[in-house]
Amino acid sequence: MKPASPNAGFSLVEVMVAVLILGIALVGLTQGISTALGSNKESELQSTAALLAAGRIELLRAEGDFTDGVTEGQETEGMALYKWKQTISTTATEGLHEISVEVQHATTGQPIYSLQTMLFLAPPDATPDKPGSGTQSARSKAKSKSKSKRRAE
Repeated sequence: MKPASPNAGFSLVEVMVAVLILGIALVGLTQGISTALGSNKESELQSTAALLAAGRIELLRAEGDFTDGVTEGQETEGMALYKWKQTISTTATEGLHEISVEVQHATTGQPIYSLQTMLFLAPPDATPDKPGSGTQSARSKAKSKSKSKRRAE
């Protein structure tokens, strides 16, 4: 067996270079993880804002009756980060309304997501009863029922 030479092992310079390389690699890895987590949070914010905007429009569609104007609100129950502004305006086509919903960050006011669509709301006189057809629209049936109730009273 060969005796160990006094020069065997790592020098101080080699150890310092190895620690420097390891330090740079760790900084890069930490930065990458931090960026990935930030992107994930931003994606969650965008997705929730998109669902909120679509939900506001679907609520208008389900109610079936809305008026032109601007409405604002803030979400609660776990969604306090979001506030929304809904704008409804008429178009050149009678009964057709342009709907715009903008979701903003509640604390900074920065826009997160915006969604626009068109909804048609038939004017009350748009479906007149045809004489002799024997059919009535749902609105005219409701009007007839309310008139007959008033007469009965």
